[in-house]
Amino acid sequence: MTIDPACNYCPQYGGEYRAEIRICADCGLALVSGAVLLAGRKQRAVHGGAIGPLEPVAVVHRGPVLQVKMLRDYLGEKGVWSRMVREAGSGCGCRGPEVLLQVRQEDQDEAMAILAQEYRESTGLDDHDACCADALCDSGASGAVCPACGCRFAPGSVECPDCGLRVG
Repeated sequence: MTIDPACNYCPQYGGEYRAEIRICADCGLALVSGAVLLAGRKQRAVHGGAIGPLEPVAVVHRGPVLQVKMLRDYLGEKGVWSRMVREAGSGCGCRGPEVLLQVRQEDQDEAMAILAQEYRESTGLDDHDACCADALCDSGASGAVCPACGCRFAPGSVECPDCGLRVG
């Protein structure tokens, strides 16, 4: 993404706005100036990438090792350096040890925006149609819709008559 220092950018979606606009029209977050984003990139280039042991960091994600490795690599592809650190007192659960994904404090907003975009891309939630989301739980609705197969049935049913999914 090419950054214009005279524009503002949404920290969550990356949308570009004119300099006089201060709030993202989509999510309502305060915009970040392009000059600030470019300064952060320049600072990362000076540091040579790796986060030093005494640099102030922010935790942007906590999870299993494999998931955090994937997110670390994704951030690296987008030009944001990060590191994985084992959380103090974290035991080995059924998913493996929990680790923290850390970035430089000045990169936190950009990293969160990148991770939010990755989440939307990997889950497709921006394209999700939630028009029938309340149909199963709304007892006053004229009918319910099975989330698995789309079959319509009476809202008082505990099981989808078509696929057998238990809904109540």
